[in-house]
Amino acid sequence: MIQIILSDRIYENDVRPIVMSFYPLSEIRFLDINSAKDSQVSRSQIRLISIIFNRTSITIEITDDKGETYRTHNETKDQLLEKLAYKNAMKRQLYNMLSSLSKKDLPWGILTGIRPTKLVYDMLDKEIDEKEIYSWMNKEYMCSDEKIELSILIAKRERDLLKAMDYKKGYSLYIGIPFCPSTCLYCSFPSFSIEGYGQLVEDYLRALETEIKFASSCFPGKRLTTVYLGGGTPTTLSANQLDRLLGIIRANFDFTYVREFCVEAGRPDSISREKLEVLLNWGVDRISINPQTMQERTLDLIGRRHSVDQINEAFYLAREVGHNNINMDIIIGLPGETSLDVEDTLDKIKKLNPDSLTVHTLAIKRASRLNIEKDNYLDLRVKDASHMLRVSKEFTKNKGYLPYYLYRQKNIADNLENVGYARYGKEGLYNILIMEEKQTILALGSGAMSKFVFHNEKRIDRVDNVKNLKDYISRIDEMIKRKSDFLNKNPHL
Repeated sequence: MIQIILSDRIYENDVRPIVMSFYPLSEIRFLDINSAKDSQVSRSQIRLISIIFNRTSITIEITDDKGETYRTHNETKDQLLEKLAYKNAMKRQLYNMLSSLSKKDLPWGILTGIRPTKLVYDMLDKEIDEKEIYSWMNKEYMCSDEKIELSILIAKRERDLLKAMDYKKGYSLYIGIPFCPSTCLYCSFPSFSIEGYGQLVEDYLRALETEIKFASSCFPGKRLTTVYLGGGTPTTLSANQLDRLLGIIRANFDFTYVREFCVEAGRPDSISREKLEVLLNWGVDRISINPQTMQERTLDLIGRRHSVDQINEAFYLAREVGHNNINMDIIIGLPGETSLDVEDTLDKIKKLNPDSLTVHTLAIKRASRLNIEKDNYLDLRVKDASHMLRVSKEFTKNKGYLPYYLYRQKNIADNLENVGYARYGKEGLYNILIMEEKQTILALGSGAMSKFVFHNEKRIDRVDNVKNLKDYISRIDEMIKRKSDFLNKNPHL
């Protein structure tokens, strides 16, 4: 356990991710000065970090597992007058000490809780020179040149893609289908197995239809830009249910200016010819078929309940039906996998030749079984995620895929990132809009989070739906009222 004493607990969320990035397997316990005295913290424990915040200085002491204590004291900007500069100074000071003790560097430095491409995108909009961006990202956030280069490359691609649409005057639609064939080991999304909750599907769809009809009247003056069905796995629905849902969507929304209609057909064991034809008939022009890995033993371990053969069959069937924009997702860092496994997965995906490939780095979420049952998987922790990511980067470069969006998550392996790669013209536009928070996203369904973007005020407000499936069904009128009340208070949105 790492015990952390803070003289000001307001910085807890800044300190935690940095410490966890260096020591991902350690349990962390925060204490303030008074409780630390009460609990009689021993300096002989494995690690102890103490941070004392003064208005123009910061003192950090770290005790290692041998009882040796290391101390730094730095003068800083005024805590009250320059809050961001003060906070970043503390993070750099802590980073330097932990890096020295652990003999490890983090590729993204102290950059946590901020989307890298969002920072770079804003600087490019201000016509800041790329050399200045490199210098600032390195000095302020201690990012590596490799990650800065990636951020600039992606931000420039995003700007080019967004210039082609009037995103400020439009909005996008997200519809969540929270059912899956089974729940994966690493999953923390609000999803429910069809085996356990199949009896609620019809009730859920009726509630969702009510919310869809309301949503169609929310923005009479805006053009719909993209539509995204996620979850869960939308294709867990039967072909008839999927046909009815897509028909309701098309009947209630004007698709004249829609640039992308995407459906997550993620699980190969949820795909059939009839469902693929339904998607195509309603104008769905982008789908995802997500193996996560092409290693049979890993699929069994993580609870995917489908085989590598089923992945291949689903993909070729989608091509045969007529789908010409197919994304595939993989996850590096899955339990027990090696770099050779990742290479083999990519080699098998190469034969399928998808139009885009999203490479996720495993992030262990608090609510996932992988975290709750973590003691069962300690021997399967991946130790070379960074090399795996380099392997995937080289693969996409050689196969003509360009990086076009990036995001990072808490507790992500080796402090890395998730990157979407696509062939030219096959990018997922919704992914850019949601990640860069450039456009209002009206989100429907259980666990859905609407984001309302106020461009002139440079602020984003959120309105959420309840995650629990039964609560969503029984409280659908309340979910609608939440959005209605918000829109009535913000008629200028």
